[in-house]
Amino acid sequence: MTDVLSNLVFWALLCGLAGAVIVGWRSSHKAAQRDWRELVAELHPVDFAGVSEVALDYLTPRRGQIDLEPQRIWELLGGYEGLRRMRENAEIMLALAAFAQQWNFTEAMIVTERMRHDAVLLRRAVRRVKLGMLPGRLLGHLRLTLPLHAQEASSAYYLMRQRLLALYETSHVCRYPALAAAL
Repeated sequence: MTDVLSNLVFWALLCGLAGAVIVGWRSSHKAAQRDWRELVAELHPVDFAGVSEVALDYLTPRRGQIDLEPQRIWELLGGYEGLRRMRENAEIMLALAAFAQQWNFTEAMIVTERMRHDAVLLRRAVRRVKLGMLPGRLLGHLRLTLPLHAQEASSAYYLMRQRLLALYETSHVCRYPALAAAL
C-alpha cells in the first residue's frame, strides 16, 4: 500500500512539473510573438514611490511595525484601482520577462519563474482585498486584514518590478531605460 501511494505521489509530482514546464514554454512562446514595444505600451501607470513605501514597510520589519495606517496604505497604493493596475501590469511584466529569454535564456527562465510566484501572491492578495470590500457581516475578518493584503500585493509587485528591471539591465541594457520609464 505504501509503495502504491509513493508511486502515485511521484507520478503526480512528475506530471505537475511537466505541466509547469509546458505552461512556461507556451507563455514564453506567446510573449515572444508579441512586439516588445506593444507590451511596454500596455503597462498602466502606477505610483511606484507609494508602492515602494508600502512594500518596504512590509518587507523590512523593524520596531513599530505598524507605522503605516490603513488609510495611508490605501492612499499610497491608489485604492482598489491601483491594486487592479498592479495586477494587470504583473501579467505584462511576466510577458516581458519571458520575452527576455531571447537574449539570456537561463537567467530569464529563472527570473520568470520567481516572478510567476510573486504574481500568484499578488493575485491572491488583490482577490482578498476585493472580497474584504464586499458588504456583509461574515466578511468582517477580511475587512480587518485589508491593509495586510494590500501590503502583500505591493511587496509582490515591488519584487516583480525589481526582478524585471535587473533582468533587463543584465540581458538587454539598450531596452532598460524605456522599460524603467514605463514602470
